[in-house]
Amino acid sequence: MTPIGLFRSETAVVTGSASNIGRAIAIALAREGAALRCVDIDATRNASVTEEIVRAGGTAEAVTADLATADGWRAALPDSSQPISMFVHSASPPRREADGALTVSEATWDAMANTNVRSGFFLAQEIGRRMKAGGIKGRMLFITSLHAETPRNIPHYAASKAGQTMVVKELARALGPAGIRVNALAPGAVPGGGFNAAAFDFSGKVPLGRLGTAEDMANMALALLSDRFSAYVTGTTVAVDGGIALYNWIPLPHD
Repeated sequence: MTPIGLFRSETAVVTGSASNIGRAIAIALAREGAALRCVDIDATRNASVTEEIVRAGGTAEAVTADLATADGWRAALPDSSQPISMFVHSASPPRREADGALTVSEATWDAMANTNVRSGFFLAQEIGRRMKAGGIKGRMLFITSLHAETPRNIPHYAASKAGQTMVVKELARALGPAGIRVNALAPGAVPGGGFNAAAFDFSGKVPLGRLGTAEDMANMALALLSDRFSAYVTGTTVAVDGGIALYNWIPLPHD
């Protein structure tokens, strides 16, 4: 996508910015002129992202935070004097195919729920309060999943993504009167993160004939965060999946 300066003079907090979809969104926002606060648990990779943005002429700072903890989500927030116009919650712990309904541990469940739902909500709540108090018609975007609606024997992940879907709806309803939009993006099969594409070759079963890329997700994120393209869109989830959900996902060998 050729930069057109969609977000000049704007500021964004992006969680999960060190890798894959979160990284692609952070870089895309910076390319369009936004100043970035990049939040991730991986300090080394997060620093690499912000350095890449700065080398390209953008503005970014790296914040190391474990969003599975209350201290972590609070650390993700900038000083209250700094305005925020966009918030993207892409952070999520790695998911393993072995963590099925009969095997997932309490600790693994808690880390997923705390990062995806609890921290996501309270970050959005505080940022929404600041936007409203400052008269900022901000935008928020949660990276959810097709598995918010389709089980796949990863219950902690699916339940947390379903929780995020309702968080989006609740926040959109509460913040809409202030002109603040809240939406979700549900990626399809995108290699990296929690999806091991090499283990399951089903790209030929995707109606558009290929797996997705982080850049596919970032381009839609830009559209949903921009009032130029999505000014009348809030409280909804947009699937960016090449049509894979038409098959109710693809059964995997262990299902």
